[in-house]
Amino acid sequence: MNTSSPSTRVGAAPMSFAAAGETTGESFQWSSVARVLLLATLLAAPMAFGAVQEWAWGAMAVAAFLILLFWAIAGAQQANLRILWSPLYLPALLFLLLGTIQFFAHRTLDLVATRESLLKLVTDLLFFFLAGQLLATGMGKKLRAFGLAVVVYAFALSLFAILQLFSGNGLIYWRVHSPGSPFGPYVNHNNYAGLMEMLIPVGAGYFLSRPQDHPMRTVLGCAMLVPITSLLLCSSRGGFVSLLAEVVILGAILLWRVPAAGRRSLAAAGGIGITAAVVLFLWMDPGGISKHLLTVADTTHSPEATFGDRKVVALDCLHILRDHPWWGVGLGGFETAYPAYQSFSTDWIWAHAHNDLAEALAETGVVGGLLMAAALAMFLRLAFKRLGERLRRDAGWIQLGAALGCCGLLVHSFVDFNLHLPANAAWFAVLASVATVAPYGERQ
Repeated sequence: MNTSSPSTRVGAAPMSFAAAGETTGESFQWSSVARVLLLATLLAAPMAFGAVQEWAWGAMAVAAFLILLFWAIAGAQQANLRILWSPLYLPALLFLLLGTIQFFAHRTLDLVATRESLLKLVTDLLFFFLAGQLLATGMGKKLRAFGLAVVVYAFALSLFAILQLFSGNGLIYWRVHSPGSPFGPYVNHNNYAGLMEMLIPVGAGYFLSRPQDHPMRTVLGCAMLVPITSLLLCSSRGGFVSLLAEVVILGAILLWRVPAAGRRSLAAAGGIGITAAVVLFLWMDPGGISKHLLTVADTTHSPEATFGDRKVVALDCLHILRDHPWWGVGLGGFETAYPAYQSFSTDWIWAHAHNDLAEALAETGVVGGLLMAAALAMFLRLAFKRLGERLRRDAGWIQLGAALGCCGLLVHSFVDFNLHLPANAAWFAVLASVATVAPYGERQ
């Protein structure tokens, strides 16, 4: 995460910048194991249907605590355990405290759902915390490795998803039947789009960080066409709009912060990439997907919940907030509370509001809403400040990609519930950390 002085320190006097976190021997190996396990958990979680089943998100929680243990062992063996502070930790901890009070004070309509939500929240906050602690030293090298891993993973996962689309007969892994609209390893195509909204900008950031004469730059660019194409092929209108939002934000940043000398080449690369992805999509489109995407403004017709329905549910959440203004109905309590507030007839079972912000307000009240607003403001300030200076370094482009990925998912969250998918929530937490992390010793 972001580092600022002073850091919390346990043990002997601080080591030098070169030595901190990069020593040889056992402590360095434990740090490496922690980083590898963190990345492996992120890569594996989406493959388990987005980690929605108990065994999957439970395994993620165990992995998070193991990574925390390895990080602590590495620091203890150096006799210099540092906790590098970020301003985002404060609202995160206060939000966790809010959920804990709801549970132990029985200020929730569903104790079991609140307990599960707390476990998932702790897991995500651990990923958020550990990603920053493990990346703060040697950040440039580590973020380059992270960016390359995301490119390879996004390409492999999207290629699998496309192959499954055209040969899987609606089955996940060619074997598992799922109701609804599965895509790739996800039960719902919108959740697959949510993952790709985060991975594509990180991969694009890594591509843009490479010098124009880099021998692998063309290969990287071609590799990124496949994830973009798969996002369009999954026919998620929310994903389509979120991708457009990311492109618009990136274009504005290029015009605002990139020197004129490099702006033209970056714009050309982006234009060629987008055009090539659209051509590839239209070539693969069996006919109905592009027509479905073009109905993004249609609020009344959809094989799933319509935009109009989601808007009504979001307004119903405000009625829940009116009756439970300060504490809400408890983390995870939306499904229990909503039937009494549902204002329209439908055959749908609304386990989530299809609007993460409205659902969070209903569950945590004004107190939770203020904490979320504070966290969002801090994130935007930390992720987008001093962009002109940061984009002179490779790591800055990857951080920008991570920030855009978070913004894209937040846009999508106004009409869906990607942040309730354990795999997507973990990726969001890590990318928020990547976007705001600063090199060890840098003041914020």
